[in-house]
Formats: sequence, C-alpha cells, structure tokens
Amino acid sequence: MDLATLLGLVGAMGVMIGAIVLGGDVMGFVDVPSIVIVVGGTAFVVLFRTTMGQFLGSFKVALGAFLHKGTAPLKLIEEAVSLANVARKEGLLALEGKEISHPFLKTGISLCIDGHAPDVVSKVLSKDINLTIQRQEAGYGVFKAVAEVAPAMGMIGTLIGLVQMLANMSDPKSIGPAMAVALLTTLYGAVIANAVATPIAEKVKLRSNEEKLSKTLILESISGIQEGLNPRVLEQLLMAYLPESQRQSSKS
Repeated sequence: MDLATLLGLVGAMGVMIGAIVLGGDVMGFVDVPSIVIVVGGTAFVVLFRTTMGQFLGSFKVALGAFLHKGTAPLKLIEEAVSLANVARKEGLLALEGKEISHPFLKTGISLCIDGHAPDVVSKVLSKDINLTIQRQEAGYGVFKAVAEVAPAMGMIGTLIGLVQMLANMSDPKSIGPAMAVALLTTLYGAVIANAVATPIAEKVKLRSNEEKLSKTLILESISGIQEGLNPRVLEQLLMAYLPESQRQSSKS
C-alpha cells in the first residue's frame, strides 16, 4: 500500500472518529437497523445493477489497486533498452534466462524467444491489456455505483425513521432520540459514498491508467526488440511515454 493511500484512509477515518469521540456518546452513533438499511440495501441495489461476477470481482480489483506495486516507467525503459542491446548484438535467443522484473515484459520476451511472428506477439499482448482494462473498468463501475446508491439508501432510511417517529408523537421526549436515529442512515450513506466508495473507485481508475501506460510501453518495447530496432532509437521512442520533466531529469 502506497503512502498516499495509507495517510488518506487513516486520516479520513481518524478525523470522523475523533469528532464522534470528542462529542460524547460514541454508542449514540451506532444503530443496527440503520446499518442494515444502508449497507444491505446498497449491496443489493448494486448487485441488481451488475452481474454476480462483476460484483464479487470488484473486491479483488480494489484490493489489487491498493496493494499494487508498479514499476516506474523510466525503469521499464532502462530495462527494455538493456534487453534491446543484448538482442541486437547476440540475437533474441540470448535473452533466454535473463532476469526480467516485470511479468508482462517477461511474457513478451518469452513469446519472442519462442519464435512467434511479431503480429502474433502483438495480438497476444494487446488482448491481455484490453482484458485487464475491462476488468478494472468493471470494478470501477461497481464502486461508482455504490457511491451513487449509498446516499439514496441513507435518505430512504431517514424517511422510514421519520415516518415511524411521526406515527408515535404521543411521547414528546422520544422525538429527539428518534430523530437522531433517523438521521444516522443519512450519515452512514454519506460516509460510505464519500469516504469509502468514491476514493476506492478513483484509486482503481488511477491504477488502471498507470497499468495501461506501463503495458503499452512494454508492448512498444517488445515490438522494437523483435524488429531489431537500434537501442538508442528505441529509447527515444519510449521516452515519449514520460512527462517532459522526467525526460529532462533522465538526460541529466
């Protein structure tokens, strides 16, 4: 888990929990029926909007996004240029047994060593990229749906609580506590949407973009290596994937 994710998660939860603790009665913010309405209702509505596979797979996608340890594009370029140097001087078979850090790059090099045609290698790797992006987009869609549905379920729970409260107006002393419980569902929905589901969805989207960039860069590298492209030319070609600031720093 990267530092930004850890700080954001701990900080957001810490601020809310701290405010509740400083305010007094912590158990006043716990209501089981409200939790059931918001959490259960949100889960079932989102499941209604998606497939079972997408719903269950979204948790794996989210976990992968949070625990993802990506390789910096600059390091991928350096490794690809190094492999291109070896392949140009000694042939593609000389790459067999070389230690390769990125699994996708390793797969591409293996396909080249096995003697597959460039169009076959490109088709296999492109298919991998497209399917990976599709899975991540499905996970992103599930958590965006949670962010949309949770506040609505919170409002529904609040309305249910208000109806029950108004039906029992004979005891004025019970109106305040009943109103507080009714509002808890709105609170739960807002927390789930804004402090959980939306950050997870955006993190999945961020990791998806990073992985797409890395794998596209690797695909370009494999094509260049297989074509016997000059390593210096390949390096210049791959540098286009980096922001201008990183290109300048790599030259210095």
